Amino acid sequence: MKYDDKTKNRMKRIEGQLRGILRMMEEEKDCKEVITQLSAVRSGVDRTIGVIVSHNLLACIQEADTDEEMTDTIQEAINLVVKSR
Repeated sequence: MKYDDKTKNRMKRIEGQLRGILRMMEEEKDCKEVITQLSAVRSGVDRTIGVIVSHNLLACIQEADTDEEMTDTIQEAINLVVKSR
């Protein structure tokens, strides 16, 4: 699967947030601030998973030759989302 620049930029933003959290921990910042940032990272990862699954699902549905293939593809996408929780 090809990942677009927008999705890669999401991951770069998350990477920067993680680095910031490590810096906060090294500076012994208040745990509430660290947890707030960790929650933001988790939310960003969850949204990125949704974007990747939805893009992949659309591409797979367009390539499906039968209703059975389409159903299997949809079920696989649902399983990926559930597994990510």
